[in-house]
Amino acid sequence: MPTTKKTTTKKEKTSVAKKVVQKKPASVKKVVEDALEMAPATPGGKYFYANGKRKTSTARVRLYKGAGAITINDKKANEYFVVKSLIGLIKSPFKLVGLDQKFDVIAVLTGGGINSQAEALRHGIAKALLTTDASLRPTLKKAGMLTRDSRMKERKKFGLKRARKGPQFSKR
Repeated sequence: MPTTKKTTTKKEKTSVAKKVVQKKPASVKKVVEDALEMAPATPGGKYFYANGKRKTSTARVRLYKGAGAITINDKKANEYFVVKSLIGLIKSPFKLVGLDQKFDVIAVLTGGGINSQAEALRHGIAKALLTTDASLRPTLKKAGMLTRDSRMKERKKFGLKRARKGPQFSKR
């Protein structure tokens, strides 16, 4: 006796998927609500935006009027950068201009290492400060905070082990 296989249509599959999604357990809903409550509240209103770069790191920086809180990738600066000198590096544009506790910073950092990300963030903050007030330009420019450090890793060449290191020479 031949067996017949029931085929399901695409419409039936989507309706089954919708039923599964609608039957979320209460614990999942509670976890989502808790995560929303714990997420840092982004200040509304006007902000000043700039990009900062260093090596392969990029920093997208937003400055809001505030009390000086720094949030990086949804973490506080002290949690993201555990090295204290990097936090001083980040705050240096504010200290140089004298606007220490005037702005909140919300930044998204990608690529590179921690040191490179800190320098990219400093570059982004300096550029964002420039958008707030153009008269800060001479001060920031003299300190070298508006110049993007263009030094990058040199690419590897074929026939070599790295960018410039050749293979060991063997006479015989």
